[in-house]
Amino acid sequence: MQYETILYDVADEIATITLNRPEVMNGLNPQMRADLLHAMRRAPAEARAVVLTGAGRGFCSGQDLGERKRVSDIDLERVLREEYEPLLRAIADCPVPTIAAVNGAAAGAGANLALAADVVIAARSAFFMQAFSRIGLIPDAGGTYWLPRQIGLARAMGAALFAERISAEQAESWGMIWQAVPDDSFAAEVRRRALQLAQGPTEAYRRIKTALRESFDNDLGAQLDLEARLQGEAGQTRDFVEGVLAFMEKRPPRFEGR
Repeated sequence: MQYETILYDVADEIATITLNRPEVMNGLNPQMRADLLHAMRRAPAEARAVVLTGAGRGFCSGQDLGERKRVSDIDLERVLREEYEPLLRAIADCPVPTIAAVNGAAAGAGANLALAADVVIAARSAFFMQAFSRIGLIPDAGGTYWLPRQIGLARAMGAALFAERISAEQAESWGMIWQAVPDDSFAAEVRRRALQLAQGPTEAYRRIKTALRESFDNDLGAQLDLEARLQGEAGQTRDFVEGVLAFMEKRPPRFEGR
């Protein structure tokens, strides 16, 4: 299937989804949101890891405000409920690991689209910006959810109120992202990490994501109960048997995935 606003490719069990509107810094319009949602729902059946990145010099500039002649024509609540929420849930709840490979500017909803992924790897020249207050809005696309959890309330509040650029290195030091890497090794590092996930224990990864995300809403007892249940399920998989055999035989494991 060909998409209008994104590129989609599967190789080595990695689905790479590239935002492809470089002329507007990959600004999100209705067609791109629809294309992304379809691709994110498609990818887990075809790959064991997903990489989301951008074409050109930017990752994503956020909502494409130029898509309408008048901003008053945009029903923001409807767009968030009907277009963004399904997309963000498809990324966050994806049953295989997701990497946001932030190759350049990630602003507004574009920044928060990246933060919905399991792992964010950014080129050092990239930056993140909660630009919403500059146009009289609040962070959306999950920004008010991800930021306090990843960097704490004080930093999240400053990022939202001041709407200043946060460099990739600053984002790494704050714990907003996993890694900032030199631009000249960015593509190689993203591929290395994606291959590592694509060749790993897919069923364990799925349960790791569930356990960590649900921990924010659980007390200790509920979390220990969830751990026990998920670990019991993981212990019944072929990947667990293979992992133990590989350990005993002192060789790399060969996980089958699904």
